[in-house]
Amino acid sequence: MRRPTLLFVPLWVTYVFLYLPIVVLVVMSFNAGESAYTYEGFSLKWYGELAADERVRNGLINTLVVAVGSTAIATVLGTMLAVGLARHSRSKTLDALALMPAVLPDLVLAIGLLLFYGVIALTLGHYSVILAHGLFSMAFVAAVVRTRLSGADTSLEEASRDLGAGHVVTFMKITLPQLAPGIVAGALLAFTLSLDEFVIAFFTIGNAEPTLPIVIYSMIRFGVTPKINALAAILLLVSFAAVIIGQRLTRIGEGRSAEG
Repeated sequence: MRRPTLLFVPLWVTYVFLYLPIVVLVVMSFNAGESAYTYEGFSLKWYGELAADERVRNGLINTLVVAVGSTAIATVLGTMLAVGLARHSRSKTLDALALMPAVLPDLVLAIGLLLFYGVIALTLGHYSVILAHGLFSMAFVAAVVRTRLSGADTSLEEASRDLGAGHVVTFMKITLPQLAPGIVAGALLAFTLSLDEFVIAFFTIGNAEPTLPIVIYSMIRFGVTPKINALAAILLLVSFAAVIIGQRLTRIGEGRSAEG
């Protein structure tokens, strides 16, 4: 039975609405002129200027440090949280509290963290941003791993315990391999979220050297240039690459789990 063509019209309109601005941004990043709105020919000069810009290089390094640190924290704690909620708790209240950082507005979470850091007298810096991003991303990791847990074979865990293995051995030998695709997907999601997060970093970084999103914010206050378009295009490339790698690793992990 042939599907009505008109049903695809809203789908393609949505795709155009979502991705046309991204395509325009990438195209304008190769603009030879000084204007961010008028295309005057193909050029790579703005990418060269980015490579020579010390602020951008330092911001990128700071962003990568924060993203890697927060991803490690979010992945470990998010996985533990997901396993605890799925295997040792059936409380809807705890489920809601665990996912609260993911649904709270970034501004509210940022102000709350800033006040908390003030109460415990924690000096702000890159480590405070790492902790904040770890808390923020942990909820997303827990949600992804929890979804993977719902399809895991619990009979293998029960058999492992019946044969005398403890909880730690069962988790490391049985549960963790089954969760590996979800953990990888959650880690890459946490990394991409931290990579371009601005509001929480802006409130919790203090006087430390800024991350890349904060550097971009300071640049666009004086107007959008093709240089900013080039920087945004690179961030898009990194984000897309992380998503594609996550999908590939997830499929590989699922294939190995099915073979096992």
